[in-house]
Amino acid sequence: ADPQTQALQLLFGAGGIYASFLYYGSLQEDVFRYESPDDGSKFTMAWFLQVLESGANVIFGTVALIIMGLTGNGNVSADGDDGVDGSTRKWWGGTPNLPKKPFISSGFSQVCSKGFTSLALANGLSFPVATLAKSGKMAPVMIGSLILGGATYGMREYLQVLAIISGTAILSMSKKKSAESESTTLGVVFILLALVMDGITGGVQKRLLADMKRAKVTPQPYDLMTFTNLFMMIFAILISLSLGEFTKGMSYCSHNPKMFTLIWKFSMCSAVGQSFIFYTVARFDPLVCSTVTTTRKIFFRVVEHCV
Repeated sequence: ADPQTQALQLLFGAGGIYASFLYYGSLQEDVFRYESPDDGSKFTMAWFLQVLESGANVIFGTVALIIMGLTGNGNVSADGDDGVDGSTRKWWGGTPNLPKKPFISSGFSQVCSKGFTSLALANGLSFPVATLAKSGKMAPVMIGSLILGGATYGMREYLQVLAIISGTAILSMSKKKSAESESTTLGVVFILLALVMDGITGGVQKRLLADMKRAKVTPQPYDLMTFTNLFMMIFAILISLSLGEFTKGMSYCSHNPKMFTLIWKFSMCSAVGQSFIFYTVARFDPLVCSTVTTTRKIFFRVVEHCV
């Protein structure tokens, strides 16, 4: 694509990410700060939350691919056949012959990253500290892309990453912290694990896109979203069942119906946001997407200081 088209694509992806995640952080905070009116207990089933969130993303992505197939906007095979006999349109708009195996490692690393972030919040990490820690996400993503994805970067890219992380950190730390913003050691450990998994995810996604390119397959954003979240959901179900969180989560939500509403809003917001995230990953690469999500934090911090 020419530079002007790429600029418009980046503007579209970044704008969608900014708008979608404007409400996401607030909803995530509401989930983990909710207290049951019966006994004052809080929701701590992080892996159960990942089951519901990734499940919502699978449904959203699947519906989008079906609509694309029915309307003729999906990918077609290399010979141009868009149906069984060349004249009947397919109902599935996904990319033909798309390898599924590469999504396994991507799904595992990504669900671990999100799961550890939720565990950090559930175990006492304050939201300001979580925001500050995730502001440094670009560094592990870059390292992961170098080690696992075979990426190469120039001095300009390194300096840009350093400048963005530094700016976000300064804005995050400049905001006054109240006493309730104190964080636990366990919460800090979990957020550090989340950053490690962010780096692995960046490298795995970079390698996934490179493998697809070598196989002459061009995945669509909703391909990436649907199959990544499918494996995320599978791993989240297995982990939540093994830890006993699945039944505990269902029991907590059944006794606190408001929690289901909070999680539903949170999951839908995530689904819309991930549509734009995978659009950006598919059109560019994981580091560009990470740059957008990090600068989003700078934008929100500036808004907070102005209002």
